[in-house]
Amino acid sequence: MTRPPIASPPAATGALKRQLLGLALALLLLAAPLAPAWAEFSGIDYTLTNQNEQDFSGQNLANTSFAGAQGRRAQFAGANLHGAILTQAAFPEADFRGADLSDVLMDKVDFSGADFSGAVLRGVIAAGSSFSGAIVTDADFSEALLDRTDQRSLCRDASGTNPITGVDTRLSLGCG
Repeated sequence: MTRPPIASPPAATGALKRQLLGLALALLLLAAPLAPAWAEFSGIDYTLTNQNEQDFSGQNLANTSFAGAQGRRAQFAGANLHGAILTQAAFPEADFRGADLSDVLMDKVDFSGADFSGAVLRGVIAAGSSFSGAIVTDADFSEALLDRTDQRSLCRDASGTNPITGVDTRLSLGCG
């Protein structure tokens, strides 16, 4: 003897459908903020390359990776490096004048003698990096994560106001 399938009450089926629809909508809303980040990714991969003395001035290098790259005396004046990855690289004597370096991951990077005049370095993560002899006149380091030693060293020569953000360099570095 076979039993006929048990039918769900119509009200219960409607409630289940509404719950599933609500769950699907909630998942879409949670994923929506991620979509622009995927859509905007256009970075180039310069990981572990030699970029010594290369000229990237004025270029759009947002979300680009220079991880482990060598960039002695490279030119990045006026370049957009927003969200780039420069980790474990070397950019001694590089020119970053007026560049947008906001939200860049630049931990363990050699920036000795680099010029950051007028650059925006908001929200950078630069732990373990070296800024020995770097020029930071008119730079904006708001919300940057720097080693205390670098912060103190940069404060010795920091001056001016960033022409793009209007933020005082010494204030953005937390100089006393």
